[in-house]
Amino acid sequence: MGIRLSMGHVEELDDTVIAFARQLGLRGVQLHAPADLPGEQGYWSTAELRAVRERCDAAGLTLDGLENVPPAHFTKIQRGEAGRDEQIENYQTTIRNMAEAGITLLGYNFLPTYVWRTDMTAAGRGGAQVTAFDLAQAGAGNALASYKLTPGEPVAEPISASQMWASHQYFLDAVLPVAEQAGVRLALHPDDPPVDAPLGGAARIFTSPQSLADACQAARGSEAWGIDLCLGTVSEMGGEQAVNEVIDFFGPQGRICYVHFRDVQGVTPSFQECFLGEGNYDPAAVLRRLAASGFDGFLIDDHVPAMIGDPGTWGDISSAAYCSRGRAYAIGYLQGLLRALGLDD
Repeated sequence: MGIRLSMGHVEELDDTVIAFARQLGLRGVQLHAPADLPGEQGYWSTAELRAVRERCDAAGLTLDGLENVPPAHFTKIQRGEAGRDEQIENYQTTIRNMAEAGITLLGYNFLPTYVWRTDMTAAGRGGAQVTAFDLAQAGAGNALASYKLTPGEPVAEPISASQMWASHQYFLDAVLPVAEQAGVRLALHPDDPPVDAPLGGAARIFTSPQSLADACQAARGSEAWGIDLCLGTVSEMGGEQAVNEVIDFFGPQGRICYVHFRDVQGVTPSFQECFLGEGNYDPAAVLRRLAASGFDGFLIDDHVPAMIGDPGTWGDISSAAYCSRGRAYAIGYLQGLLRALGLDD
């Protein structure tokens, strides 16, 4: 099987998104904390999971996986707060229910204050709107809503890096045995932006290729653990060199579960997102490297620029804004590369 493209970052699988995927010739979809899965009990039930998968099947789309349970189901786990054991039990239930529904991949992040940017409408090529980050503008990391991709609550007390590592280990030790038994893989997203300075009062720990390797060590050899290789975030760490290092480490181990395919110009502490092909790395070279490392999973486009005529800026998750020129451009670019390189399935 070759590398394939999937429709990613779908918060709600409605008729518009389904039509967009099919018009672009895509055969798979990955859902991101979807509204279709409210999980009112604190976990995703087998019934609602099966209903989503069956809707994908009916639309001619494979459900390639899910990523990020609702924040209300996970925040105490990330922050090491009272109540995390209940959330972990619910997460274990979600894993078991996913297996029963025939869904075997779940992405997660360990970002208590989530993804940050200091500019949501920076000027990209030709005036396209892109997101940007400058640590100097973020200051000490106390400003919140205007700097974040999604709303969230500040931490009550500062959380150190050692506390974050301990909370992540506690989580892995509890859920990986369940995931192994169920046959579900968990995929870690690197910290975006990958800065060591706390943002919103919480330290960031998955901020370098070495820290991702340390996370792999924390999984204690479990086959149920891997990474969601967000190329943009890794590029923010150190450009092409960091991207190559992560691929070379995780690819031969079969631990790249899937790929977020985007790039940036510049590296931390200051960068901005961009169109594919004008960033820190050569997309064709990265695809060749992924294939040579043994990766044969799926790619999704990620954080695309908002182009002229698009109905919304990045961060607008309505289906109309999702089905944008920027997204179609990125998907078409990747389809062309995969075909030209002989890597598509």
